[in-house]
Amino acid sequence: MPAKRNRTYVCFFTLLLFFSLTTSITAQTEKTAFTTEDALKVISLSVNDVTDDGKYLAAVKATRKDRQNVDHGRFGDPTYISPRYGEMVIIDSETGEETMLFENRVQVSSLKWSPDNRTLAFFLREGDEFFLHTYEIGKSKPKKIKLKTDKQIASYSPLIWRADGSGIILALREMDWAEKSRKMFLDLSEGPVIVQDSRKPFLAWEVVRNQSSFMIPAVVNLKKRDVRELLPESQISRIRQEKEGSFITYVISKPLKTVYNRRGGTEYELFMLDMAGGSEPKVILEKTTERINLTWNDRNDTFAYAKKGNVFIQSVYDEKAVNITENHRTNVSEKDTSKLRYSVMRWNPDDSALLISSQNGYHIIDIQSKDIEHVYEFPEDRESAPNLNVQNWSPDGRYLFMTYSAKNKWERGLVKYDLQTKRMEDLVKDSNLYSRWMFTENGEKILYNFSDGDMPNDLFIADNNLNSVRRLTNLNPWIKDKKITRSELVEYLDVDGNKLYGILYYPVDYEPGKKYPLVCEIYERFFNNGFHTSMNLLANSGFFGFRPSVDLEEGFPGEAWIKGVTSGINKLIDMGLVDKNKLGVHGTSYGGYATNLLITQTDRFAAACNISGKVNIISFLGDSPKITTRNYAAAEIGQDRIGATLWEQPQKYIAHTAIMFADRIKTPLLMLSGEGDWNVPATNQREMYYALRRLGKECIWVHYMNAGHGAGRSSNEEDFHHHWKTLLDFYKEKFDEVDKKKEEKM
Repeated sequence: MPAKRNRTYVCFFTLLLFFSLTTSITAQTEKTAFTTEDALKVISLSVNDVTDDGKYLAAVKATRKDRQNVDHGRFGDPTYISPRYGEMVIIDSETGEETMLFENRVQVSSLKWSPDNRTLAFFLREGDEFFLHTYEIGKSKPKKIKLKTDKQIASYSPLIWRADGSGIILALREMDWAEKSRKMFLDLSEGPVIVQDSRKPFLAWEVVRNQSSFMIPAVVNLKKRDVRELLPESQISRIRQEKEGSFITYVISKPLKTVYNRRGGTEYELFMLDMAGGSEPKVILEKTTERINLTWNDRNDTFAYAKKGNVFIQSVYDEKAVNITENHRTNVSEKDTSKLRYSVMRWNPDDSALLISSQNGYHIIDIQSKDIEHVYEFPEDRESAPNLNVQNWSPDGRYLFMTYSAKNKWERGLVKYDLQTKRMEDLVKDSNLYSRWMFTENGEKILYNFSDGDMPNDLFIADNNLNSVRRLTNLNPWIKDKKITRSELVEYLDVDGNKLYGILYYPVDYEPGKKYPLVCEIYERFFNNGFHTSMNLLANSGFFGFRPSVDLEEGFPGEAWIKGVTSGINKLIDMGLVDKNKLGVHGTSYGGYATNLLITQTDRFAAACNISGKVNIISFLGDSPKITTRNYAAAEIGQDRIGATLWEQPQKYIAHTAIMFADRIKTPLLMLSGEGDWNVPATNQREMYYALRRLGKECIWVHYMNAGHGAGRSSNEEDFHHHWKTLLDFYKEKFDEVDKKKEEKM
């Protein structure tokens, strides 16, 4: 009964807070349209760090406009820093007061609170470098820490406070690193002569990309500004500091050769370094070509990992790991005689036990005794059971906090599982959208993003039972005066009888009983809603927007979209919502590829748009040198799902190459591309334009010289507006032609 009252209170209070943001259909007519200008000014908040007690939040407010004007031609240049500006703020969670640390928008990274929770350290970009700054609560402005070294801070540097708050662990670059790295990039991108040799162990671009991982770990004394280099330059990552600050651990990676199957090719080794100095690093894990995926305890002196179904633990002081599950590899059940396979989830709060999972559920295993307890049993029907993901373990060790999401409806939230009573308690569970749950170190407060599913997120805070809910931000108050779409989850069956879901977005001035044009945005699977620029621009153009899901099968992915997308459309037509003659479809990247394949198999669309999507999977294999082996791996073992090499299954590559079937395309096609697209170079789309031109088909190719992957959306402000105007005008033109043809027949 108390849980029910609590749930009712939270739902009521949340609805009350968002009453001003929810809009009825009739009220939409009093609002103004959501435009591309509006899309550029929607603010999102990124909370980088929170003090242990949850009082102070270090965050950055940013818009899409803050990430524009990327120099896409410098993708792969280790010395290039992409723009990512925003408004840096400190939020007092008790009063809601915000402190803006800089008058202008800045680019910052690695915001971290000191151990005493009074000082914030971060890196601030100035020109093409990052500099260490600190900000003390109560002070008027941040302070630049002028390091006593001529070496630059690495752009991907970690920022780790010393345990006593006296200094910062960070990473530096060698004096000649920038000059050498830039030259390597220019030699390979501009020449004048470029030579690549397959006898060498690496692709040339892979050598350039590897430059980013070279760094020098160092410790800075904040008072004296002295810099002590801890190790020579190497390819170092995953630096961790023991809780008391006595040592650090780190991984050194040594690339061996270029590989195409994403396995091997790099040697990894785990080390420990005494921070007092005077001793050589100690090897903790010997060299291995298997990726080191470790789960560390709170003290950062012991780690756990899973291997071949067993869980191992090892202290940095131990010579080898201990298998703690070998005596618990029993049969899954009486009917299933396969052995239980365990994986690591997290350490308990006092580091005495591990939460691990198996085919049967969650278990807690004691580190010393190796006794195991089955604490949570998975439902018998896991296919239809809600998704549960552990987010936190209460400091007293009694409760697990888990996100909850139903698989057949929008029912989402947070639940608390009592490890003693084995009972689940709903803290909040409704149709709203919750994300980025953050639990304070002392376990007393919870922060989370909240949206009704249609509006942009805002930040909320509550106690650990989700009582005393308070809204901390109102990031986009102006949006209440804009026409915003509303969303609906649609269930349907594809051609093979698989149950799928799509998200339907209503025209902003929707009139029940009237049929509207429909534009599908396709990719893979969709389920959760949320604020989306694209859907709001479609809805404000008088269209339904639809994100249908597909069921992709390795070896035969091209069939998925004709089976799933068209079935979803049929469901909407049967519901009496959509004009079957006014259908549009588009997608970006993999979705653009899907769009071009789809219109070779059906002519039911009045218009289609491929945004930065490939059309020739064969030429695409070697069409993006800066991303090295990605395209081969994507086709053979990754997203493209061909499941074989070109030489093993050439017919499958042909079957998934839209340009081979360009003669079948009857749908007017718009293609949008970017000159600096490192992912899907415009040469790929150019093939389709020239093919359709040769075949006498209708095709418009719009190429943005300042853009990258995503075409005009990834360029400057002018191109962003042009991109959306071109796309929306194209749909309007083609839908109007449907009406004209209908009138002519009459």
